[in-house]
Amino acid sequence: QVQLVESGGGLVQAGGSLRLSCAASTRTFSSYVMGWFRQAPGKEREFVAAMNWRETTTSYADSVKGRFTISRDNAKNTVYLQMNSLKPEDTALYYCAADYGVVVTTTRGSYKYWGQGTQVTVSS
Repeated sequence: QVQLVESGGGLVQAGGSLRLSCAASTRTFSSYVMGWFRQAPGKEREFVAAMNWRETTTSYADSVKGRFTISRDNAKNTVYLQMNSLKPEDTALYYCAADYGVVVTTTRGSYKYWGQGTQVTVSS
């Protein structure tokens, strides 16, 4: 069982930045691919970014490429999402997720463990 706790969300103006953090309670953090997803009101949860444990492979949704950066600190059992040049359409509840294995996937169903989410609101 892996528990994930997100933090760092908030209200920011368009063009601003936020850094989300996700702390994982597991002794085998390096065994998991870590991902970020988001869900806006009335929409399905969508993939944002993911990274393998070696930090050698990352994947980003086209809508965030060049603006968001995923990183992880395996010593701290934490994954981060640096979000720059935020847009109103980035407004959503952001979830951290963990997928046991080494292959980075964008598929929501591959991720077994999920956090409760942290709200990001971008005003225009």
